[in-house]
Amino acid sequence: MITPKIYNSAQLIELIEQIGFLPLLNSSIPGFSAEEIVDEECRYVVFPDGGWDWPLWKWKGEIITEGGHVYGKFFAGKAGFISKEWWPDLCNYRRNISPIPMEGNIESCILQTLAAYGSLITRELRAACGFDGPKMRSKFDSYITRLQMATRIVTEDFVYPTDRHGRNYGWGWSLLTTPEQLYGKEACQCNHTPEESFERICRHLQAFCPEASEKQILKMLK
Repeated sequence: MITPKIYNSAQLIELIEQIGFLPLLNSSIPGFSAEEIVDEECRYVVFPDGGWDWPLWKWKGEIITEGGHVYGKFFAGKAGFISKEWWPDLCNYRRNISPIPMEGNIESCILQTLAAYGSLITRELRAACGFDGPKMRSKFDSYITRLQMATRIVTEDFVYPTDRHGRNYGWGWSLLTTPEQLYGKEACQCNHTPEESFERICRHLQAFCPEASEKQILKMLK
């Protein structure tokens, strides 16, 4: 995929608007990720003193809050961005193959908890759902990933701890919510059939990534 050089979040916001779908890190399609598209100066770097910098990582919140794009684990369980234009089609397709969780199961409990609180960072949501015992973190995270893949949960923003000078530090925590609460129910509705939405997405990705095989596209979407 041929793209212009990306040096800042504003340029990446514009690119996502154009292509509709963009994994954050490397995907099943070589070259099709924000990590590979941005200029080398915006990629992860470790300094001799042990510190690090990763401009792309820091842009995620801006892309969500200022760019209006949807962020979550949407690509084979890996994180990435979806434009608001293409979000209804992805919801339509994914929710058809992953219906709303049955009342009383763990995934339903997670969604009900988010509905009650509005939004929570992952560790708060985990505690609110009773997953605070030993070795429960990875198990809970797997439920969150499945709900994101099913387009039931998205990231609203990122929350960072601050040092004594009031400066953000660390990797940040995902502030999770449901797309209905963040964007409204209409943003998740589509006039196409699930099959039509899937075909539309595949054709769109093939147009932007003509060298990608059908297998590579399907692997990323399923």
